[in-house]
Amino acid sequence: MATLQLLTDCSTTLKPSLRLNSLLCTPNTRHCRTARIVPRASLNRRHLIAETAAAISLAPLIGLDPLPPPPAKADERQLSEWERVYLPIDPGVVLLDIAFVPDDPAHGFLLGTRQTILETKDGGTTWAPRSIPSAEDEDFNYRFNSISFKGNEGWIVGKPAILLHTSDSGNSWERMPLSAELPGDMVYIKATEEKSAEMVTDEGAIYVTSNRGYNWKAAVQETVSATLNRTVSSGISGASYYTGTFNTVNRSPEGNYVAVSSRGNFYLTWEPGQPYWQPHNRAVARRIQNMGWRADGGLWLLVRGGGLYLSKGTGLTEDFEEIPVQSRGFGILDVGYRSKEEAWAAGGSGILLKTNNSGKSWSRDKAADNIAANLYSVKFINDRQGFVLGNDGVLLKYLG
Repeated sequence: MATLQLLTDCSTTLKPSLRLNSLLCTPNTRHCRTARIVPRASLNRRHLIAETAAAISLAPLIGLDPLPPPPAKADERQLSEWERVYLPIDPGVVLLDIAFVPDDPAHGFLLGTRQTILETKDGGTTWAPRSIPSAEDEDFNYRFNSISFKGNEGWIVGKPAILLHTSDSGNSWERMPLSAELPGDMVYIKATEEKSAEMVTDEGAIYVTSNRGYNWKAAVQETVSATLNRTVSSGISGASYYTGTFNTVNRSPEGNYVAVSSRGNFYLTWEPGQPYWQPHNRAVARRIQNMGWRADGGLWLLVRGGGLYLSKGTGLTEDFEEIPVQSRGFGILDVGYRSKEEAWAAGGSGILLKTNNSGKSWSRDKAADNIAANLYSVKFINDRQGFVLGNDGVLLKYLG
């Protein structure tokens, strides 16, 4: 088995390929009749209230329905577009990723910490724990980071290093072997074509496979640490404090990546065909929390403390403008796009924000105001199916 060369100066050069041996390892309603109480003009206000209350309490006994409740205030009539789904897991679990089988949108999987894998067959309304024998090791408590499907083929990666593969829509899963010298922890995987996938580690290694994971080829020539060792004199602020890992990484539908450094000092991008990650100075004063791709191809950027920025135009740029948001002082942790116009942002203490004009303005949704949890991830499977993932096993389902 070919391995990756680890250099003593902490710069890691990736060999072109990595050999991985194939080891089996209401009921029907009726028309309501309302009891109407007509007080005599001579009754004073106290008598009127007493008679009205008595009539309401007697109404069911004489076959009448009680008076309808007073109309709700305008803000109470607003229905949220999300509902909470209660899960059969421990409260301390942090949910990390979700995916559905493309040919069967009712069938999906939900991942999290503490070796959590849940399965749904009704579109995410109910979930049940899923046991995968090859992923149950008494010596490890796996953190399942990422899941992806293409057709009936699916992949799961986690920490400590684990790679699972299915070719039958998740009915059965096979554990695939991995090199012990894989640089970093696997944090992301994307099913691209039949038998093909892309895998990313938190040290910036990108590997691709075209034979169901039995062989992986390096798509970049070195890890981010090695790149920064060569380019630290190029003016990247904060690079000397880099610890060698990403804080977050996100992929566009075209296969472009944007990643945030571990301390949020700067960010990096990579496009297919480039030999190295490209570091960029942040264009804002505060450190970066997260970055990702908009539906129109531009970038969004979140800073620590709740700020939201959008890149000007589409494509890769370092020119951003701040967008005012009412985050109540809580940090925003992720943004997910349902369409080019509609997007949702989620963050600390159940904050949920929505835009209908491509991010120019945002309004607050109160769906999670009473949920004492941080919302880490917004995932739209399609324009009708979306979820918000948080800590303490919090899952919100989009109602539309």
